[in-house]
Amino acid sequence: MAEAQQASSLTSSLSSDGAEVELSTPVWQEIYLSGLRSWKRNLWRIWNDCHAGVVPASPLSWLFLFSAIQLAWFLQLDPSLGLMEKIKELLPNWGGQHYQLQGLVAAALFASCLWGALVFTLHVALRLLLSHHGWLLDPHGTMSSPTKTWLALVRIFSGRHPRLFSFQRALPRQPVPTAQESVRKYLESVRPVLADDAFDRAVALASDFLRLQAPRLQLYLRLKSWCTSNYVSDWWEEFVYLRSRGSLMVNSTYYMMDFLYVTPTPLQAARAGNAVHALLLYRHLLNQQEIPPTLLMGMRPLCSAQFERIFNTTRVPGVEKDYLRHLQDSRHVAVFHRGRFFRVGTHSSNGLLSPRALEQQFQEILDDPSPACPLEEHVAALTAAPRTVWAQVRELVKTHAATALEAVEEAAFFVSLDSEPAGLTREDPAASLDAYGHALLAGRGHDRWFDKSFTLIVFSNGKLGLSVEHSWADCPVSGHMWEFTLATECFQLGYAADGHCKGQPDATVPQPQRLQWDLPEQIHPSISLALRGAQSLSGNIDCHIFPFSHFGKSFIKCCHVSSDSFIQLVLQLAHFRDRGQFCLTYESAMTRLFLEGRTETVRSCTREACHFVRAMEDKEKTDQQCLALFREAVDKHQALLKAAMSGQGIDRHLFALYVMSRFLHMNSPFLTQVQSQQWPLSTSQIPVQQMHLFDVHNYPDYVSSGGGFGPADDHGYGISYIFMGENMITFHISSKKSSTKTDSRRLGQHIEDALLDVASLFQAGQHLKCRFKGLGENSGYRRKTVNSKVPTTSTNF
Repeated sequence: MAEAQQASSLTSSLSSDGAEVELSTPVWQEIYLSGLRSWKRNLWRIWNDCHAGVVPASPLSWLFLFSAIQLAWFLQLDPSLGLMEKIKELLPNWGGQHYQLQGLVAAALFASCLWGALVFTLHVALRLLLSHHGWLLDPHGTMSSPTKTWLALVRIFSGRHPRLFSFQRALPRQPVPTAQESVRKYLESVRPVLADDAFDRAVALASDFLRLQAPRLQLYLRLKSWCTSNYVSDWWEEFVYLRSRGSLMVNSTYYMMDFLYVTPTPLQAARAGNAVHALLLYRHLLNQQEIPPTLLMGMRPLCSAQFERIFNTTRVPGVEKDYLRHLQDSRHVAVFHRGRFFRVGTHSSNGLLSPRALEQQFQEILDDPSPACPLEEHVAALTAAPRTVWAQVRELVKTHAATALEAVEEAAFFVSLDSEPAGLTREDPAASLDAYGHALLAGRGHDRWFDKSFTLIVFSNGKLGLSVEHSWADCPVSGHMWEFTLATECFQLGYAADGHCKGQPDATVPQPQRLQWDLPEQIHPSISLALRGAQSLSGNIDCHIFPFSHFGKSFIKCCHVSSDSFIQLVLQLAHFRDRGQFCLTYESAMTRLFLEGRTETVRSCTREACHFVRAMEDKEKTDQQCLALFREAVDKHQALLKAAMSGQGIDRHLFALYVMSRFLHMNSPFLTQVQSQQWPLSTSQIPVQQMHLFDVHNYPDYVSSGGGFGPADDHGYGISYIFMGENMITFHISSKKSSTKTDSRRLGQHIEDALLDVASLFQAGQHLKCRFKGLGENSGYRRKTVNSKVPTTSTNF
């Protein structure tokens, strides 16, 4: 998502003097420190498992084994084959009266050793099974017999009720691809977008790199992969995110949206009460590791490491680089309303406050007539300032308003009670949705605390939204939390008939605490400058959100192609019609099949995709020819996606090689060129991970409408999409108003046209059981009448 923008600014984030000094660290020391950080995280997870009552296997299994040994001993059987007698001989002689106790101790020690050996064997077997990626090679929608056998073995060795972090020590490490293969794939990916002379230069640089620098860089990188849990993720977090010196707003944030067509209650305080309570319920399940691990195909576990820092986390600015501060617990949230900050307690002596009690506190904030103090109203704009500036000013803020700053940074999360309504309206659905997306992505520049891991935004008409900082985790993790929140606050907690949270008011609920920002006047210029910069950036963002309701995932399934590949080729066609050229395309793919994996880039603008697009624009080509080229492009995209997921992508490998070259002070024009590239088209699918929480058949409108992010390039687009149920796709498009080459609404129209054009190929060329609305039986109708337009926003309310 927003990572594409951060990745494209990597070279600039490493060009400051401070960064250069930091990278003068000897490479051996950096590898050692990376390994040390990795082992510390592993030890912390072991302690966290024990603290939460979870160990590599259930304590009950040890008790069962110990009881079985005791029963066998009682029946005069020796399952240890004499080992327990040997253990007794090694134990101190406690006398005849303690002979029974000596036997129990020997049995417990033998049971522990046997239990540990069994657990270790199971983990090794499971790690070997999870290292297998042959299932990714199965054709889309099919499962071979070897894959079925492999999945059955994974289920057997996974245990009956795995918890969130149960698989962490069984996940394989991300492999380091060969330099030759990564360079070959890179040259293949840039061929469609480079002129002949530019491509020849790239080939020459690549050849020099493979001959001169690659062997040594690969050697050090493999050494790092042996010492750390993941050879790239720690550097990705540090150099792409924490060392970036630009504003977090838009550049390192993305948003998640509420239900599209329904609002459970129009009462702002009530919606905030239920949403905050649901989020804290999720945190409780997270702390107890009672959230089931995410499983691909229902069995292949994904890494859960990113879940650790959802709550109680703040990105603290630094002069050279930021750091993430994570607390084990926090019993309050920080709230912003009309320029004022409040501390709202979330727990009492009896535990978590009820939704109605939280609603009371939020209502008191809304009813509080006191004005904002001088400098207080816009102090949050500092979190949208360049990071070096905010780091310097933060020292003054910390000196004069330490209590208020700590209350915000140590909160479980940040809550913004907006004074304006948001969401879809009947009067102007297209403009209202665009404004809704813009408010979530950028706000007004001073009403979000962008340093927090996420900000819950509650609008005056009860509409919700989430603004998420990207460095601590990727979208699927926050999306998982958001799905739980929407389902819980709406279906489980619910609302009374009058719109309030269920339950009775509680007179003993404590009052919200107003935070005092006693800031000196010398800080005023910094706040004013930060506010102007934030408002300028906010005003430059052009957002467009539209739900496409002609067809959805069910129709694409009938076409027997991957839904993601289908949309990616549609985006290539739409972008070509919008700009008249092809460009490097960034599609985010997860690498959580590996321990501490994050993302990889799928370069969706392939040679096969370009052939398909050109055929669609060539009226001499028949529908069958276009369809054949479409399927070739889909197969290529699926191959790239599966390679990325299995650790054989190219961009993270080349990124790690570039960072290693900087530590070794090796000048590589090839790696510099790779990391300097821009991404005019940045795309991402928001996955729906917990469909069991929603009843899409009886309540089709109660489905999350996804989210969006800013463009990665000043003259590019940021596009995310989500399949809402089976018959709708919602697109979130962003660009910059300052660019004369982009227009979010115009691209949205091209996307809708392209969707119908591609669908017409299948409907005309095959006898599909399912049809879609708005086309009838006309073969190639949309493709041959490209200039005909339909409304960009489809509404069904």
